[in-house]
Amino acid sequence: MSVTIEGIGASNGIAIAKAFRLESPELLVEKKSVSDPDAEILRLTEAIESAKRELQKIKAHTEQQMGKDKAAIFDAHLLVLNDPELINPIKEKIKHERVNAEYALEDVARMVVNMFEQMDNEYMRERAADIRDVTQRVLAHLLGVTIPNPSLISEEVIIVAHDLTPSDTAQLNRRFVKGFTTDIGGRTSHSAIMARSLEIPAVVGTKIVTEKIESGTTIIVDGNEGKVIVNPTPEELHSYEQKRQDYLKQKATWSKLINDPTLSADGHQVELAANIGTPNDLASVLDNGAEGIGLYRTEFLYMGRDQLPSEEEQFEAYKQVLEKMKDKPVVVRTLDIGGDKELPYLDLPQELNPFLGFRAIRLCLDQQDLFRTQLRALLRASIYGNLKIMFPMIATLEEYRQARAILEEEKQKLVEAGVQVADSIEVGIMVEVPSTAVLADRFATEVDFFSIGTNDLIQYTLAADRMNERVSYLYQPFHPALLRLIRNVIQAAHHEGKWVGMCGEMAGDPVAIPILLGLGLDEFSMSATSILPARHQIKHLSKAQAESVVEELLNMDTAEEVVNFVKKNFPIS
Repeated sequence: MSVTIEGIGASNGIAIAKAFRLESPELLVEKKSVSDPDAEILRLTEAIESAKRELQKIKAHTEQQMGKDKAAIFDAHLLVLNDPELINPIKEKIKHERVNAEYALEDVARMVVNMFEQMDNEYMRERAADIRDVTQRVLAHLLGVTIPNPSLISEEVIIVAHDLTPSDTAQLNRRFVKGFTTDIGGRTSHSAIMARSLEIPAVVGTKIVTEKIESGTTIIVDGNEGKVIVNPTPEELHSYEQKRQDYLKQKATWSKLINDPTLSADGHQVELAANIGTPNDLASVLDNGAEGIGLYRTEFLYMGRDQLPSEEEQFEAYKQVLEKMKDKPVVVRTLDIGGDKELPYLDLPQELNPFLGFRAIRLCLDQQDLFRTQLRALLRASIYGNLKIMFPMIATLEEYRQARAILEEEKQKLVEAGVQVADSIEVGIMVEVPSTAVLADRFATEVDFFSIGTNDLIQYTLAADRMNERVSYLYQPFHPALLRLIRNVIQAAHHEGKWVGMCGEMAGDPVAIPILLGLGLDEFSMSATSILPARHQIKHLSKAQAESVVEELLNMDTAEEVVNFVKKNFPIS
């Protein structure tokens, strides 16, 4: 008899194969007294160096298979092994308590992991997995235990694990690993992000898959619905095999639209752009027929390292993207650090509510040397393509005016120094703060464009931290209050002859697309793999029909009513 386990669909698609339980060896640690603490500290140091060498190899493999941005997690892991705030307390414990290295490492690591796991912020909780991964690797070296290597799998399987560490996921071979499922994790965990990059189905956060599934058991992972079917019946196997084939055929149909413009059924054209983090993402962008880059998240240039990137390094990264995109628009967001993204080397103070704190444009206007370096790099790169610059987290007109003035100052300095800069660079802002959406008519007279960042706009509008599971029910992209703010922004921009994009997750949501088309959104920016399904969907939507029901949607009482209406009245891919 089959069993269905519910989880979180972290990567789309359907996989059918035998289960392969990926189990870490049991690392049993005993507390022992030692007579020579210096010798134990030397053992610890040697184990750390062995772990570093392994991580360097895994990083190189990941960079080759998945790109530099996905390999950046291992830079962060290497930083953990160089972090005196972790390593020194272990050495102190060995020295003062005269205990063995294994015990000291496990005791200190447990304390640090527990501290991260208690945090309200989901992103920070998931960093506990990184620390656990790194310290377990060192512990294995101290104990002389070999850590399993997923890259050695040589038959078609679906991985079943309590959790997949970043180093596990990086070593998965797409040829044999058809999908995976875990007890813990979420859509923003590293393993989920890597699964989407590998384009293999994944269901995470099931809580019980390792209890219910043994190696060799036939299972189905449905990444579309977030389900795992254990011991499927012949009827279920047949049904899901048909669904898998249908999904593959659908992908093949979508692929025929790569070079087509994005036109609705009644001939209205919009632009479908991609969100990227590094130049390595461009292959997927071009392969999926993006008409531009709607969001280049430059903070990835700053993360996973121990110092700020130089102006030259940034210039080369921006130039590479602009050249490869040719004359297609590239919207570059200036540094958006803070909230769930931290830079240890900036030594910023801890904040009770970092999402409402010292972040993004607030940080850049305060630390202008950092900001001006980035702006100079962007301005120098502007001659190599169609650059548009966007400031994040703008809450007041004064912030925008100050940021724009700094940009103009740096442009003037470069021109006076004989450095070539593009004649006209559009400058816009992210609309992710309700005050900006409400005052959109005033902003629209000064900016060149808006890009609506729904991830933050939703949580600020409904006062619900999107990382907090206890208030996750309030994270409602289709709430009429949010839809009214979006309409306000679009109407204000169009009144001034300006264009509006959207670069939050909502832009690629099949339920949101008919609404956004009806509201008059000009540019939809999303993950590259969502572009072709969105183009296919828009091709079968009538803008006139979508427009005709907008007022009705905005006057509904709940998000649920909005969703039900859209699903009933429009084709959803």
